[in-house]
Amino acid sequence: MTALIVIDVQNDFCSGGALAVPDGAEIVTGINSLMETSEAIILTQDWHPNGHSSFASSHKAREPYDTIDMPYGSQVLWPTHCVQGSKGADFHPNLQTNSAEVVVRKGFRTAIDSYSAFFENDQTTVTGLEGYLRTRGIQELTLVGLATDFCVYYSAIDAIKLGFAVTVDLGLCRAIDLAGSLDTACRSMQLAGITLRG
Repeated sequence: MTALIVIDVQNDFCSGGALAVPDGAEIVTGINSLMETSEAIILTQDWHPNGHSSFASSHKAREPYDTIDMPYGSQVLWPTHCVQGSKGADFHPNLQTNSAEVVVRKGFRTAIDSYSAFFENDQTTVTGLEGYLRTRGIQELTLVGLATDFCVYYSAIDAIKLGFAVTVDLGLCRAIDLAGSLDTACRSMQLAGITLRG
């Protein structure tokens, strides 16, 4: 059984959003079409409290896209985005969310960011998604969404480490591409045995 995992297709990552991914909204129609033939559908949602540690505004004399060291490793500081209950945290209005079986919210712990759908950035705090997939008997995953080089990438890498067969549909993803991060992510995914399509 294969699950479609739709990563963070939220207003703040689309045009006009606080952390807009270039052309992010362009993938929504294609994702909706893919949902129609998917056996299982899971959505992830960035869900930060105010004052989250990954926000540049939470650190004096820091700007968005600066990098700092956190107890769990290096952390990019982001513009304030996807704050719990805000319009920016909502799914894109054209995304067909009714067919989703599960919504995995991540990044809700103030002291730690979470890119992956499986683990927070300390690589030990779990989201619970793996357990859900195992109990459903799902072994194959197709990932789409935003952004290719961050949340999609980390989700795909964690999934293959956990033993799932993973495909990333690049045609239904868009990237932030900070300093070549898209090329780096794609090379890393290929080396890890992830199938890149589209």
